[in-house]
Amino acid sequence: MGFFTFILLSLVALSPSFTSGEMEPKIGICYGQLGNNLPTQSKSVHLIKKLGAKRVKIYDANTKILKALKGTDIQVSVMVPNEIISNISTNQTLADEWVKTNVVPFYPKTLIRYLLVGNEILSNPPNTTWFNLVPAMRKIRWSVKKFGLKKIKVGTPLAMDALESSFPPSNGTFRSDVSEEVILPLLRFLNRTKSFFFVDVYTYFAWINQPAQINLQYALLEPTNITYTDPVSGLTYTNLLDQMLDSVIFAMEKLGYPNIRLFIAETGWPNGGDVDQIGANIYNAATFNRNVVKKFMAKPPIGTPARPGVVIPTLIFALYNENQKPGPGTERHFGLLYPNGSYVYPIDLSGKTLKSEYPPLPKPTNNEPYKGEIWCVVAKGANRTALAGALSYACSQGNGTCDPIQPGGKCYKPNNLVTHASYAFSSYWSQFRKNGGTCYFNGLAVQTAHNPSHGSCKFPSVTL
Repeated sequence: MGFFTFILLSLVALSPSFTSGEMEPKIGICYGQLGNNLPTQSKSVHLIKKLGAKRVKIYDANTKILKALKGTDIQVSVMVPNEIISNISTNQTLADEWVKTNVVPFYPKTLIRYLLVGNEILSNPPNTTWFNLVPAMRKIRWSVKKFGLKKIKVGTPLAMDALESSFPPSNGTFRSDVSEEVILPLLRFLNRTKSFFFVDVYTYFAWINQPAQINLQYALLEPTNITYTDPVSGLTYTNLLDQMLDSVIFAMEKLGYPNIRLFIAETGWPNGGDVDQIGANIYNAATFNRNVVKKFMAKPPIGTPARPGVVIPTLIFALYNENQKPGPGTERHFGLLYPNGSYVYPIDLSGKTLKSEYPPLPKPTNNEPYKGEIWCVVAKGANRTALAGALSYACSQGNGTCDPIQPGGKCYKPNNLVTHASYAFSSYWSQFRKNGGTCYFNGLAVQTAHNPSHGSCKFPSVTL
């Protein structure tokens, strides 16, 4: 072990912040609400309890959710929306009003423990909110003290893209465009207030970027004979999640703050996705999330190689598959539950159920890249009014996108909205995919490997 690592681990061992009474192993759930078919708030809280979750994070300060959580033993994280951060950063009165309206009426009967200012602010394009983040956190912290909310910590969740280097872990370094002006004052604030560095960390995204270089089982936290030894620290890793977490720890150490506690604000694995998205399946999602529970509910705590034996509070994303989340199909398939409340796969966040006690999982079929043609067609149950607008949009992009569905064209018949829109979506996607075009259309479209062509009408496709 190198001298640098010895000093780092010694500081960890001596730091009282790592052994505070509140730091019992507890797995929580992220309760997103971007769906038009989700259960009521009271039903959702019932389902959260059934999952065995002891923490929950919401992405706003939803009054109905906070009321439904009243009287439970579930610790709650509430979020200040991104769009008001800049105003709060210069206005203590506005910060006071937000806390008084959204937190005070529920505290302490609802166990609000964390106020998260914004969500992945540094993942957005450069803007003034970056530099208003910590001033806003200070204002919110002052409000928390003013109203006597003694058990509430203030923080902000950042994604792994706050780092410009994460490999090897000892080379973890924050981005140069935010290191001095944002991260350093953030760490100073978190250290002074004994709060956490909240991080969203997904081994899935790291793996899909380098599936040939990163072993899937290593990314899923499965026991393997694969290890990686950091050439600088000498620390040995047995899974990708530990590597990613330690890269954040080393990045904080480089700025002079080696002892700030980590809190995993989001982690998870998609249970489904688009045809061209590999590894997104129920088998992998269940395997990863069950391993996360096993790791972070272990007693005594396991920690990471850089912080052995340390409890890391952890939130799994997400409670539901949310059908209104934009982006690739995986974004709508991170849930532990379907919107009807049934389990996507059995899981117990309390850690009481052993992995060996779960029933067999369906074998994965998409762990290798898909090879063949893919089409983009209308999703089942798509709103007809919205579909007409999407059809118009796709056809307005030029390049003869919709010529075959005009009167007399080879794909004009059958002359109905769904068939015409499916052709338009496939035609648009095949032409503009390389320029960032997606098969989404606000949730109206879905990829398919089934050829929708008919007769002399040939639908354009994307070939992988």
